[in-house]
Amino acid sequence: MKKECEICGEKMTGRRDKRFCSDQCRSAHNNRLNGDVNNYMRNITNILRKNRRILVSLNPKGKSKVHRDKLLAKGFKFDYLTNIYKTRAGKVYHFCFEQGYLELEDKMYALVIKKEYVDKD
Repeated sequence: MKKECEICGEKMTGRRDKRFCSDQCRSAHNNRLNGDVNNYMRNITNILRKNRRILVSLNPKGKSKVHRDKLLAKGFKFDYLTNIYKTRAGKVYHFCFEQGYLELEDKMYALVIKKEYVDKD
């Protein structure tokens, strides 16, 4: 018995777990799955990506300090982050994916990389 493509219904041969007859049908399936992504979600994702790129560019060695004005000048938006980590000592790190920052004195920020995010891959 031949299996049918989930998108176009064409009969397929090949692997048993094959779901689509072509790359076009596979792409159409993925586009349908992600079709609920609207402009609002896309804009938030773009802001988060930009924030991450800014942190990466200012923190090439994994630990550094930077003034708030430099982050703002590059377009960093402090209201957009992916998670917050609070240490036992009460320090609050804000993260944009694996890139993080900690507010210090005099509008300075310590930039860090959360190693357990990076080391999981």
